[in-house]
Amino acid sequence: MKLNFTKAAIESLPPPAKGWAYHYDTKTRGLAIGISHTGARSFVVYRKVLGKPERITLGRYPDLTIEQARGKAASINSAIAHGENPADKRRQDRKEMTFGQLFAEYLQRHAKRNKRTWDEDEAIFNRHLGKLASLKLSAITRAQVASVHSHIGAEHPRTANKVLALVSSIFGRAAEWGLWDKPNPAKSIKKFKERSRDRFLQSDELPRFFQAVAEEPNGAIRDYVLLSLLTGARRSNVLAMRWEAISFSRGEWRIPETKNGTPHVITLSPEALAILANRKPAEATGYVFPGPWETGHLEEPRKGWERILVRAGIEDLRIHDLRRTLGSWQAKTGASLSIIGKSLNHKSPNTTAIYARLDLDPVRESVERATNAILAAAGLKPAAEVVKLNKTG
Repeated sequence: MKLNFTKAAIESLPPPAKGWAYHYDTKTRGLAIGISHTGARSFVVYRKVLGKPERITLGRYPDLTIEQARGKAASINSAIAHGENPADKRRQDRKEMTFGQLFAEYLQRHAKRNKRTWDEDEAIFNRHLGKLASLKLSAITRAQVASVHSHIGAEHPRTANKVLALVSSIFGRAAEWGLWDKPNPAKSIKKFKERSRDRFLQSDELPRFFQAVAEEPNGAIRDYVLLSLLTGARRSNVLAMRWEAISFSRGEWRIPETKNGTPHVITLSPEALAILANRKPAEATGYVFPGPWETGHLEEPRKGWERILVRAGIEDLRIHDLRRTLGSWQAKTGASLSIIGKSLNHKSPNTTAIYARLDLDPVRESVERATNAILAAAGLKPAAEVVKLNKTG
């Protein structure tokens, strides 16, 4: 049935007893309105292309107006006149990967196999790129990536650069795997100049900080934060700490492989050992901070960290700054740069030879001296327990 599409004419059409019924517009070739037995109405274009019938759905009525439907139908008719098949393009678009699907591929095929910090890539994507996950790859443009980079960089230039590097790596791998044959949308976007960060816990902040940590209701977060401070270890290493790597008799924690690509033995102060002893289950195997996540361990302590900072009234402090805090207090208590470098596993060509000649005794002395200074500044007894904790899971 053909009719001149008007609002009144379309809305007066009765629904069929079952299935769909189609009515064609007298003004635009191939444009039809389909009506289902439930009363739903959708615009479509029905045309033969190279002798093959094709039906292309344009959108629901009244979300799509009659004039908009006629405009879309005219564009499709023009493409057909130029030898194109718009239905083929629609089918290809449906097959095209989304950015989220590509990231999942990147995570499984590259990051988890080759990067010890793959979980950081996942956290960056979820926090800063998640809104783009549903977009097709062809919709991720250089302008769009530049806009995300600029928006984040206004306050967090280092994070913005990490996001840019991740996007570049994702599309780089996609090109390598034959999943992407267009220019990398992160290419040629200028990174922000990063300032070296020197934030660490000051003497007047320590009492409030330790009080806020002691009041944290989540025992795993509380212990994680304390061990991050008392060991100076990197965030990812503390999250993935395993009982098998801890020696209570030697007071040591051996990390098989660090960010620097080398193993690292961390000396554990009496306070750190007390926290671990309090957490230790009857069968001490697996992760110190187990969890239901894919990794099997605690993954994102950010919300708990934010609760602690709010209670303490402390601003602009990151979890990584706890690592810097231990190093800074080591320096305050007289440790040499070589000792600090070995305790924190800093890799530097100028000090590597010196590290090789150091044993853990001076490092242990330095860490314990710094720990005692931190606890003294916090108003706690130098040799006392950091906080009294109940056993936590």
